[in-house]
Amino acid sequence: MTERAQAKERKDGRENAVIHPLTIGSVNLANNLILGPMAGVSDLPFRLLCHEQGAGLVCTEMVSAKAIAYKNRNTKELLKVSDEERPVSLQIFGSDPVIMAEQARQIEDLHWDILDINMGCPVPKVFNNGDGSALLRNPLLAGQIIEAVAGAIHKPLTVKIRLGVSPDTINAVEMAHIAQESGAAAVAVHGRTRDQFYMGAADWEQIARVKQAVSIPVIGNGDIKSPADVQAMYEQTGVDAYMIARAAQGNPWIFRQILHFYQEGEEPVKPGPQEMCDTMLRQARMMCDLKGEYLGIREMRKQAAWYTAGYPRSARLRGMVNDVETYEDLEQLFRAYFGLS
Repeated sequence: MTERAQAKERKDGRENAVIHPLTIGSVNLANNLILGPMAGVSDLPFRLLCHEQGAGLVCTEMVSAKAIAYKNRNTKELLKVSDEERPVSLQIFGSDPVIMAEQARQIEDLHWDILDINMGCPVPKVFNNGDGSALLRNPLLAGQIIEAVAGAIHKPLTVKIRLGVSPDTINAVEMAHIAQESGAAAVAVHGRTRDQFYMGAADWEQIARVKQAVSIPVIGNGDIKSPADVQAMYEQTGVDAYMIARAAQGNPWIFRQILHFYQEGEEPVKPGPQEMCDTMLRQARMMCDLKGEYLGIREMRKQAAWYTAGYPRSARLRGMVNDVETYEDLEQLFRAYFGLS
């Protein structure tokens, strides 16, 4: 065997072990790279961009089951799914098993493919209401919710958890067991406690313990920023899939970059000014179409800050973006910033 053939064999073996198709319940994913759910970030336009860049699954912003029940006007937008971005995981949250199950049943005819229950959100307004990561304090109730929702729908159900509420109450293994026994088809584990929010390093060793404890697919989440991080998480945890959230903010190309690394065995090339500008403007257009120009432009301001973080004169650009009111002005500003005609 030639040296080149040996190198290809090593590359293919690494790719098959780390990056590969994944089945969750009845849903087949082309690969095991997942865009995590992020409130105010993973809306339809951003999910579509990440899907086009190679994400095997994209997740919606979390939606309140009670808001669905009350037909909250903002909830309709959060529930929008396009066939072009599928497969899609729709995430809901709540702490009442009856409401969660009934609303899951009510929305099952929408075009999402997987339903996810949020049991990891750390923000006070969610936690203090007994939802999100607060359910880590009540495994019995968590199990009742999972069982009720799993029994109400035919599509696969997954659960997203954290390690626990605090370092003294880590119970991710217990929660994963409960999820599996209650009907979940997979569990995603963020390697931080609720008290950490997003500070400090994710504890991958705890994720590894979850992987060793259950037979359903385990999705690792936390501190995945590059192909090297994917490789390191696989070697340390053996997880079945990788959930990327904050590292995708302003960087939908991260999925393409990781796939390129494993398919070609070389470091990916970063997008150039033309692609960067075109992508930002495309996202802005989609946001304006979906939400109206007034809201779309204002929400694009934070996106522009993420896209250009670390670029020359990015602070000045952020200040100028805050004064933009129309798409035309935004396009002119972005093209001038990147030196494009």
